Amino acid sequence: MKKTIILLLLLLMVFGCGGKKETERSGEGTVLRIGTDATYPPFESINPATGQPAGFDIDLMKEICKLNGWKPQFIATAFDGIIPGLTSRKYDAAISAMTITPQRAAVVDFSDPYYLAGQSIAVPLDNTTISGVGDLIGKKVGVQLGTTGEMMAKKMEGLHVYSFDNIGAAFIDMSNGNLDVVLNDFPTTKAYIKKLGTAKIVGEILSTEHYGIAVRKGERQLLENINKALKEIKHSGRFREIHVKWFGIPQSEVMIVDSTVSK
Repeated sequence: MKKTIILLLLLLMVFGCGGKKETERSGEGTVLRIGTDATYPPFESINPATGQPAGFDIDLMKEICKLNGWKPQFIATAFDGIIPGLTSRKYDAAISAMTITPQRAAVVDFSDPYYLAGQSIAVPLDNTTISGVGDLIGKKVGVQLGTTGEMMAKKMEGLHVYSFDNIGAAFIDMSNGNLDVVLNDFPTTKAYIKKLGTAKIVGEILSTEHYGIAVRKGERQLLENINKALKEIKHSGRFREIHVKWFGIPQSEVMIVDSTVSK
């Protein structure tokens, strides 16, 4: 009898723990833990008044959680650690102006695209020698660690590439005369130019990139719930409201894309 009771208790512990893991994994519990690099305005940064993450991505994710009955818990992490943190279950999802790439999609699953961006070249205000990508040979180029900007810069020949934990540090270094160029996503580059007033954008946008929300491989129900909420947010006009709040432009300027766009 004693052995039978012990066996039953062990079975209850195993199945009980398994059930708990599934709730956390699927995001169907009360709290949805969300990884983000809160150094990337206007998508995500720390609000100095509250000490909490704020921005376009943050408000968008809050709206997704609201529609699904989840309570969002944002966990700040360095951008190059976001995917490792997601796969090691430090959080359930990640939103951080993250471009959907084949390399990342091999490790995590992405939501339908929600934003369209691209790489841009920023130089000091007084620079007159750099007007586009053809002028970057031999130049000191600042990028953010783990980003598509870093990947692009390292593929170009003749560049001296310097990687930073956050892109704000690269812009400050350029302001101090230590860099010739910052290569980064256009929307955030505009935000830092407006904030610091020491740089300008030159040349054309160098790429077309779609942002997506990342979840662990196989989290089909969580992904379905996120995509359903994204669709509702876009169709209801709430997406436009959030975007105008953070970018000051209407939805027609957002360049959001439908789920039919190839990933």
